[in-house]
Amino acid sequence: MRHAFPMDLVLTPEPPPGVTVRAHLVTQIRTAILDGRLAPATPLPSTRVLAGSLGIARGTAVAVYEDLVSEGYAESLPGSGTFVTEELADLAGSVGPAASASHAGPAPAGRRSSPEVPASRRSASPSGTAAPAVLDLTPGNPSTALSPGREWTAAWRTAIRAGLPSGLPPVAGTEELRAALAAHVRSARGVPCAPEDVVVTAGTTDGLGLVVHALHALRSGARQEFPLGDRDTAGGTDLLRIATEDPGHVPSRTTIERLGGTTVPVPVGPDGMDVEALATLDAAAVLLTPSHQYPFGGRLPVAARLAVLEWARTHDAVIVEDDYDSEFRHGARALPAIASLDSERRVVLVGSCSKTLSPWLRCGYLVVPDPRMREEILAARTDLGTPVSGLVQSALAEFLRTGGLRRHLTRVGREYAHRRRLVLDTLSALPATVRLDALEGGLHATLSWEGSRTSAEAAVALRRRDVLVASLDRYYHRTTSDRRNGIVLGYGAPTDLDLRRGLRLVLEVCS
Repeated sequence: MRHAFPMDLVLTPEPPPGVTVRAHLVTQIRTAILDGRLAPATPLPSTRVLAGSLGIARGTAVAVYEDLVSEGYAESLPGSGTFVTEELADLAGSVGPAASASHAGPAPAGRRSSPEVPASRRSASPSGTAAPAVLDLTPGNPSTALSPGREWTAAWRTAIRAGLPSGLPPVAGTEELRAALAAHVRSARGVPCAPEDVVVTAGTTDGLGLVVHALHALRSGARQEFPLGDRDTAGGTDLLRIATEDPGHVPSRTTIERLGGTTVPVPVGPDGMDVEALATLDAAAVLLTPSHQYPFGGRLPVAARLAVLEWARTHDAVIVEDDYDSEFRHGARALPAIASLDSERRVVLVGSCSKTLSPWLRCGYLVVPDPRMREEILAARTDLGTPVSGLVQSALAEFLRTGGLRRHLTRVGREYAHRRRLVLDTLSALPATVRLDALEGGLHATLSWEGSRTSAEAAVALRRRDVLVASLDRYYHRTTSDRRNGIVLGYGAPTDLDLRRGLRLVLEVCS
């Protein structure tokens, strides 16, 4: 079967069970590029030729090339065609022997005759010469190339056709979105909730801020029957103490402290928060990421989750469950959300669309089963205003209602699993003294080590090589002295080629 590919490369259009034709073809071509059978600058057959030779729809062939371009394996030049990107020549050591220019043949007209960084990825150095752009491997960012596609566009069109009301969106969020989110949480996380339990937010920190405002309110005035936290008898003021993971999510700690709360560090072990250490604390609430602890990635066992619920009951406290990265599990079985085990309405579940769709949406949610807590959260929302556009809410509600989000998560989950495999394969050569964590889920990995080299020194060494990562040191509470050294890197946002290049530099610095 001829596709204008090299004679030893034969594509099979029949995918294995559970895989689309599009994903199957992308995988085959991607593998051929990486093992050197398709060298840098090799022209790919036209979408018409590819579709005709394989007996597939031309739209599928177009989508295959779009995926390869978005991942950085190919580039499309108007009037010339689609080619294996020449940047692969820089990765000859990891791509295969056929990746050298001698295997590529003469460069087609209109294309560069020697490997170089494309203009779109060059930046000016102080001397005025071109320098490679910085590779951003900082954690927390999803891929912008893996867009939701046509279903997302259709959801927006539906929202726009409905027209723009003259008033503000409802304080708790639109009825349609709250119903869709409740159905999603019931299905995806097994949490029994109704639309009235859901409050739409502008993301995780906005939702956490509302919870802190509510905790303050519940401890004052007529609500003394809901005792939370301790009293600073020397100063005569109430302290809102909230237990937090150490190391843990920095913006969450900052939000609590800016709103007058006191964060109490609780050590993190291999499985997440140390619940035995938590048991000794008196606090108004505990904030934790039990599905995929940030940044070490531990999963809190069911017995530990029940112990946290018992702690909350004993101390009349609230559990704020940040369901961080629960959408992306890479081979590890998802454990039940703490909220699904809660019979006393003590858990507030925090969710966000930042990783599943895009941080630009600024949309998330709280699931608040306790009417008293929900009343105070909505009072704070009323005072502070509704930050989420009604148009965004309408589009997202339609996307959820039609199953678009579910299908999108399935598709991007496969892509993120592929990038995770790149991380594992590339960093398999790390010395035994370096631990690699957090890869059972989510979109980041944590490297840590014992020794004299500090987190900051490793991050600076990578920055000098034009690679941005996060220093592990910054995730610890400021009073913590016993810290592991390391870095945290994200693998969701970069293209495959950028990720490979960055990981090789990480391996160089951390070995």
